[in-house]
Amino acid sequence: MSGITGWVDFERDLTREGATVRCMTATMACRGPDAEELWLSPRAAFGHRRLAVVDRDGGRQPMTAEENGRPIATLVFNGEIFNADELRKELVAYGHRFRTRSDTEVLLQAYVRWGADCASRLNGMFAFAIWDVAREELVLGRDQVGAKPLIYHPTPTGVLFGSEPKAILAHPAVRAVVDADGVRELLSQSGTPGAVVFRGMREVRAGHVVRVRRQGLVAERYWGLEAQEHTEDVEGTVRRVRELLEESAALQLMADVPVCSLISGGLDSSALTALAARALAARDAGPVRTFTVDYVGLAENFTPDKVRTSLDAPYVADLVRHLGADHTNVVLSTEDLLDPVMRAETIRARDLPSPLGDMQTALYLLYREAANHSRVALTGQLADSLFGGPAWMQDPEYADADTFPWVALAQKRACADGIGNGLLDPGLRTRLNIPGYATERFHEALKEVPVLPGETGKNRRMRELTYTHLTRYPETLIRNDERLSAHVGLETRVPFCDPRLLQYAFNIPWNLQVFDGREKSVLRAAVADVLPTSVLERPKSPFPVSVDPAYAKVLRGELAELLADRNAPAAPLIDREGARAVLDDPESLANGWRSRANVELLLQLDSWLRDYGIDLVL
Repeated sequence: MSGITGWVDFERDLTREGATVRCMTATMACRGPDAEELWLSPRAAFGHRRLAVVDRDGGRQPMTAEENGRPIATLVFNGEIFNADELRKELVAYGHRFRTRSDTEVLLQAYVRWGADCASRLNGMFAFAIWDVAREELVLGRDQVGAKPLIYHPTPTGVLFGSEPKAILAHPAVRAVVDADGVRELLSQSGTPGAVVFRGMREVRAGHVVRVRRQGLVAERYWGLEAQEHTEDVEGTVRRVRELLEESAALQLMADVPVCSLISGGLDSSALTALAARALAARDAGPVRTFTVDYVGLAENFTPDKVRTSLDAPYVADLVRHLGADHTNVVLSTEDLLDPVMRAETIRARDLPSPLGDMQTALYLLYREAANHSRVALTGQLADSLFGGPAWMQDPEYADADTFPWVALAQKRACADGIGNGLLDPGLRTRLNIPGYATERFHEALKEVPVLPGETGKNRRMRELTYTHLTRYPETLIRNDERLSAHVGLETRVPFCDPRLLQYAFNIPWNLQVFDGREKSVLRAAVADVLPTSVLERPKSPFPVSVDPAYAKVLRGELAELLADRNAPAAPLIDREGARAVLDDPESLANGWRSRANVELLLQLDSWLRDYGIDLVL
């Protein structure tokens, strides 16, 4: 994992701009604690912060390829190429010579051989920038599912780019401006591919490259989900899913540093961890290292509901026993969750506020503890999206809604304008029309969906929803995890995002996905032999939250302070009548995360506007 940034300018001598590029690079020191290096040329300048995971001595960046003693291309790269060994053999057969074992050099030589088309040959999680000397062209590329971020900001004479918005905001020519569409994107949960909350910025879409030349900028798709007829029966489907997941789990253990797995006692992370444990055992590499999060007093005060049906701890214990894992239980107190430094760091990591305050802080602290022992962590993210797991896909009220199903659920259970938006000024909410924005983005997504000729009814609708999950939901889910973990120097990997598995699972018909009448039937059957029965049969339960009344009490106090401060940056955005009603009702924040989300978002908005010097243009 790394942090990359750069500046291309076709009219300015960038060899004199080292100080600016160093400032941009320094914003991502957390992403790459092992090294910082710059590369300057007249038209392009790159910065790199490195977390050394593979070939710690030979993988230094920026890396330059030469021909007859002259530079032809320079690369900065964030991520891992899991099929690097296979590509290296192919390139050696073409006559390429390698000085290192690094996947960085494999990617660079792949560009020399195949140009921007090299992206289509990669299996990995990656974001890269390559300056082609002869063509005077910058090529920006991002992996198939968008596991690694890559933001860019066109300028009148070139482009700025970085792994995170903060790198671009460090450039003196860029102001932190957020307009109405940026706020809509922030609050709508639409996960619009390419959209960035800060005005002027865009993100390279998953499965795309962006080419920047003097004449302008063009985006090109190199990979996308395709509709293909599924011809295998249940047994064959289950067998193939197992094969693909085993291969992906084994590939993503590739590292020269310790690797761990983050578990919850649920099906997804448990399945991945069990397969990783088998792969490690086959290599005689010792027990799998695991981490999970828990809260002080949660077991004593937990009450099951429709969303959180059970505690994680008993299932985690069963899995750890079953696998013989080397396990660490990260137990958090209310004081940990309310630590002002940790809460501020979650905003800094994401460059954005969130209504899920204690969940974000808990995740951050889990990643921080894991990073004390490992440099790489496997996660089960995206399995739900691949195998029809979300509750809203099982409920026609949400699955048939005229918007993203997760948005429909939030509008029903939290607020008509979505999670966390209930204490925003009613006039502002009317002007922004967040539900309408989400509906427009949903219809855009539907127009992209590849379908089979004549495909109708339930199978078509579920294909549409799976597509929106795989192209929109990861933009919020995976981006969030990637930023929080990167901020503590931990590389999170997502084996369920292997492009071969994505393509295969996307085309499993719905009747097979739920062949035994439950969600994720195929995945459950594929890993039935490696999991304890309790975990295999556990109903889905999302990430845990604190149930300590003291947490809600502190939020109430902070809301009162914010309401009293007429000069607070968020003051013009507040529904003051609604906020007073919350303060007047002692039980208003006692019903878990949904009731707290409105307050959490307001508090984080205020911090974000203040700390980033945001210029709101509404």
